[in-house]
Amino acid sequence: MKRILVWDFPTRIFHWTLAASFALAWLTSESDVWLSHHVFFGYLMLGLLVFRMVWGFAGGTYARFKSFSFTPRAGLEYLREVFAARAARHIGHNPAGAQAIYLLLLLVLIVGVTGIFILGGEEQHGLAAGWIGISAGRFFKKIHEASATFMLLVVAAHVAGVLLESLLHKENLARSMLTGFKLATSQSVASKPYRVVAAGMLVAMLGFGVWWFSYDLHVPPIKGPAVPFIGPKLAQNAQWSEECGSCHLSFHPSLLPGRSWQRLLAQQGQHFGADLGLDGATTVALLAYANDNAAEKHATEAALKIDRSIPSNDVPTSITQTPYWVRKHHEVTAADWALPWIKSKANCEACHQDAQAGTFEDAAMQIPHSAPVAR
Repeated sequence: MKRILVWDFPTRIFHWTLAASFALAWLTSESDVWLSHHVFFGYLMLGLLVFRMVWGFAGGTYARFKSFSFTPRAGLEYLREVFAARAARHIGHNPAGAQAIYLLLLLVLIVGVTGIFILGGEEQHGLAAGWIGISAGRFFKKIHEASATFMLLVVAAHVAGVLLESLLHKENLARSMLTGFKLATSQSVASKPYRVVAAGMLVAMLGFGVWWFSYDLHVPPIKGPAVPFIGPKLAQNAQWSEECGSCHLSFHPSLLPGRSWQRLLAQQGQHFGADLGLDGATTVALLAYANDNAAEKHATEAALKIDRSIPSNDVPTSITQTPYWVRKHHEVTAADWALPWIKSKANCEACHQDAQAGTFEDAAMQIPHSAPVAR
């Protein structure tokens, strides 16, 4: 027996970076504040997948697909041998491990591609921006979440298999993937280290990270890792901005259905204790703009969710009355509303960096528990 290099540098970098990326993507999946990080790790996983597909044909001896081209039947048979404590030792991937690798690569593809469609549909960002609508994005989200959960189970099974085989053959397989070395017979062929390829991988990943997070250099300073994702450019109207913005934030018409704007303009003499005093021509122009860009047009994710939350027979005249708004803000405490830099539920700009644009992107929102930094 001799100690030989089995897992080359690129294979090891791929393995551990993919594991870390999946773990971090999972941990950043629940909060919109971490959306940019979640997307970054998703793209990184897809990039690693592309590399692994190439390396499966051009890589080292034990990294090539032909070195572990076992059938699913062989994988099942190997598992039976493992549980019977008589499974043969493999220098490279064993038949069961090979099936786990193929399945994980497939799941990375499914999770990554569906993630791109979610980002393009729900957030109107990324490679698929403009290809599909918000509803389609929500459909892909179900596949994305189910695939990610299944992938977590496969990873858990893979780790259990590594531990079981390590005990069976009395060798530390996890350490072998760290160092690259294993004991083998004198006839076994050693892998090349491929240091130049590994260096290229590290430089590429570092460069991608620097480019991706360069937003820190040009966005307003905010507390936390949130990124003000720029939503779809909504139609603006100078007259609407002038009339509405003279008293408060010029709320974009996509935040209420058309019937609400019709009632508000029909009752403009009693507009929350004030008389708007709009002439007939101005009223007609504003109503036309509101109807063309109302919530039912589903121009943004916020518009779609607001519209779907309102019963068809209800005509809310305040954004804060809509069921979606109420549900979305239920965790905001009275103390938060009373903060001197917020003061009112109508002060959307205090928490939403894109309130003026009307897009209300998830990742551009954060409750400021301290006074905002001067911009």
